[in-house]
Amino acid sequence: MNEPRYLMGIDGGGSKTAALLADETGRVLGRGAAGASNFQVAGHEAAQAAIVAAMAAAAAAAGMAPQPPLSALCIGLSGVDRPGERVSFQQWAAALYPAARVLIANDAELVLAAGTPQGWGLALICGTGAIVYGRSLAGQTARADGWGHLLGDEGSGYAIGLAALRAVMRAYDGRGPATALSEAILARWSLATVPELVPRVYRELAGKQEIAALFPAVDAAAAAGDPEAQRILVAAGHELALATQAVIHRLELPAPVPCALAGGVVVGSQLVRSEFLAAAEKLGLTLAPITPVAEPALGAIALARLAL
Repeated sequence: MNEPRYLMGIDGGGSKTAALLADETGRVLGRGAAGASNFQVAGHEAAQAAIVAAMAAAAAAAGMAPQPPLSALCIGLSGVDRPGERVSFQQWAAALYPAARVLIANDAELVLAAGTPQGWGLALICGTGAIVYGRSLAGQTARADGWGHLLGDEGSGYAIGLAALRAVMRAYDGRGPATALSEAILARWSLATVPELVPRVYRELAGKQEIAALFPAVDAAAAAGDPEAQRILVAAGHELALATQAVIHRLELPAPVPCALAGGVVVGSQLVRSEFLAAAEKLGLTLAPITPVAEPALGAIALARLAL
């Protein structure tokens, strides 16, 4: 009898790493999770350790050994667009599983595979960071943004959190209108006064994750009617739509364009999603079907199956 063939799909992000173990039909046998595997921030060793931990957890959930025999392995990571980074992870994963077919993909490729009917169209990821990735019917690819919190990631959770902090400081100075964000952010960070935000951000070096984690407070304030919070979310939706427009034009994608959505900001917030779609419509973009992808690692399993 033929030995069963197993697949592993990894979605490595800035907040967590998700792993799925599946059989060759794509049926999920076990799920696992670990810490962040964004190697741009944590470094290669920490990212690789998180990937191994997530895979071991998925194998344990399936009742298998920590390093099960794999026929194919797909690891999706942000920042592997550059050939050197892709090769580095390819070699590392191939050494771990020499008998498996190994595919290293950008995390947006996972979302596209999981959320578009025919594998072409757009993938928009908006969580801590933000990127739009597209594939044409002919297989050409393009991206917009995803350049990190210093150079880009417009419309992301980090960008929204930073805009909220700036709105609070403007309100405190009298340079901007009063906003419910002041009380919300102080409460979230257990601070008493607005000036305490300064050492909290600079001296204690509030990191990208902490600032991005302010997004739920902004979302709640916008839902409650705070004009400044609403302005920030409108601006975020516009930036996401601009990145979408750039990829559509570069690839000359025909309308309607299938669009897969992933990430806690655009999937988790009805407000951000609505602002994005409204801004896209104003730009003359026709997006359909629009598919939220709650589990991008399923796209990694789909790509692993193709690798077989």
